[in-house]
Amino acid sequence: MNIMNKDKKIDVQFKTHIKEKNIILPKQVSYEWNHDPKHLCFSLSRYKFVSKMFENMSSVLEVGAGDGFKSDIVSQSVKNLTLLDYTEINRDYYKGTKEYIVHNFVKKKLNRKFDGIYALDVLEHIKKKDEKKFIKNILYSLKKNGILVFGCPSIESQKYASKLSKKGHVNCKNKIDLKRIMLTYFNCVLMFSMNDEVVHTGYDKMSHYIFAICTNKKIL
Repeated sequence: MNIMNKDKKIDVQFKTHIKEKNIILPKQVSYEWNHDPKHLCFSLSRYKFVSKMFENMSSVLEVGAGDGFKSDIVSQSVKNLTLLDYTEINRDYYKGTKEYIVHNFVKKKLNRKFDGIYALDVLEHIKKKDEKKFIKNILYSLKKNGILVFGCPSIESQKYASKLSKKGHVNCKNKIDLKRIMLTYFNCVLMFSMNDEVVHTGYDKMSHYIFAICTNKKIL
């Protein structure tokens, strides 16, 4: 291929891209991009990790989906993704074709069953007194052989967190505590660490973010 032909191919690709309609970012994503674009990259990476864990799964529920902007990463990998949040306000941005449910797991169960359920950056906002009810109500919607994924900042990371984050983070945990809690409800819990956009199994106390992948649900 000569340089001229190569340039023509690049031009065609560029022309295709510039025809794409621009999107308006939701307020939370706009805030991340304007104030700390690196954090937005880290957050998107958490969704990519979940998308790999749930690849080709038939029915998946996201708890605490917010505006649904990042959820599209998971939607690409699963057959059916349902979004859920506790308030109507959070879905103002979301105009997609995926189902969006307004429901509060702290207050009640949801009469639906899913192969996979995940909640990213949610558990740390649930008060400790509400934690058991929150988890049990979610488990009611998980099929017997389903998989649950929780992702949240570690307790060790909080000394580096902003004042705004600390106000909302009322229930952060370390890896040992999160695994112990989840083993109450599951026979198998796999723990992973995350620093920036890298998932690993390194030294626990240096983990900024933690994942619990839970399966083989117990009958309680």
